Amino acid sequence: MTINELQDNIIEEFSMFDDWMDKYALLIDLGNSLEPLDDKYKTPQNIIEGCQSRVWLNAELKDGIITFQGESDAVLVKGIVSLLINVLSNHSPEEIINSDLYFIDSIGLKEHLSPTRSNGLVAMVKQMKMFALAYKTVSSKQ
Repeated sequence: MTINELQDNIIEEFSMFDDWMDKYALLIDLGNSLEPLDDKYKTPQNIIEGCQSRVWLNAELKDGIITFQGESDAVLVKGIVSLLINVLSNHSPEEIINSDLYFIDSIGLKEHLSPTRSNGLVAMVKQMKMFALAYKTVSSKQ
């Protein structure tokens, strides 16, 4: 699936709920379904700066495709991490760099987060795109 198709699926899933308490519950469920991050990746260099909670993100490039893994110590944030991983993982660096993550505004996520959580969301997206840029740069030099 393309990044946009994955985003459209998320928008559709969230549109089934009118109440934000239900949407928060969906986010928490997504977080609970996220694979636990191996402790070897819970390092200071994998912590996302700017997040209120502790968030770790790891990225690996294999055969031109980036796979993300992540975790947070906060249940709601773990759901946000899960959303981002579901959309951006298993795509090429180029696709990730050029993606417009419109689902965030479409589902109203940013406006329903506290300012610090919203800043954390921006920091997570930025870090995922930085991983993609780094892998693209390394790949182009080989």
